[in-house]
Amino acid sequence: MRGPNYWSVRRHKLIVMVLDLEDMEKKPSDQIPGFNERLKTKFPTMYSHRCSEGCDGGFFMRLDEGTWMGHVIEHIALEIQTLAGMDTGFGRTRDYGEVGVYNVVFSYLEENAGRYAAEAAVRICEALIDGLEYDLEPDIQKMRELREGQRLGPSTGSIVEEAVSRGIPWIRLNKYSLCQLGYGANQKRIQATVTSETSSIGVELACDKEDTKFLLIQAEVEVPKGDIISRESSLEAACRYVKYPLVIKPVDGNHGRGITVNINNYEEAVIAFNAARLVSSKVIVEKYITGEDYRLLVINHRLVAAAKEHLLM
Repeated sequence: MRGPNYWSVRRHKLIVMVLDLEDMEKKPSDQIPGFNERLKTKFPTMYSHRCSEGCDGGFFMRLDEGTWMGHVIEHIALEIQTLAGMDTGFGRTRDYGEVGVYNVVFSYLEENAGRYAAEAAVRICEALIDGLEYDLEPDIQKMRELREGQRLGPSTGSIVEEAVSRGIPWIRLNKYSLCQLGYGANQKRIQATVTSETSSIGVELACDKEDTKFLLIQAEVEVPKGDIISRESSLEAACRYVKYPLVIKPVDGNHGRGITVNINNYEEAVIAFNAARLVSSKVIVEKYITGEDYRLLVINHRLVAAAKEHLLM
């Protein structure tokens, strides 16, 4: 479910699984020898699940009284998401309308991880019923990977969080970070720090280090001494011109891809040149300058935040 739905108008991200218990419909948790003890041992952190009892240990109380496997699978799906770093806690298990068939509903933070949790919860429950060993770590790691592959980047995520806090609806438009805030004539689209209001020329310049450096020089802004080359045969002359220590990086690139710093000899420069060429056909050879690096955030021509970045060399 995405958005207000039959199960909740406030919880907009829900997995709904139709689950047929088959012969387990006749075997609630208190009638399976050792099941409750095995589940509590495997998931001691489930003690925090309040369930309908409304207190810590509530779900364990329901286990001891006897509850059906659909309800158990709901709680397992929630708990393994939490163990994978996606803390979420809304769930419902309700009759589907056929004997032994249930709607198992639970919340998710990242959709693919939520879908995976549904399948994994069934496997885990089956192993607990049969008294078999089950290693949780591969499932937890898989959900972490799914989360990282799907979650919004830090810039987009921060903007979306602020929109949510202001009651602005949003939807994700692709598997990357393209999102829409609002609807109709009021909609705005964002992707990381680029919005539907961003100048196309500004983006082109920011992505081209050669043009950016030229415009900074024209504006009398001091920049590191450097040279731009496209062939390895030009590298040695560029190194002599700039002088060690060097930085070598691609002309077109971002997020630090293909950049090598503090290069002190030609052998290191060749390795760095080839790494940069994997990202861009043109390469910048610049003087390596030490100092502090700051990221500044300007909104409506006003500096609102600054962060000192720690670089890993």
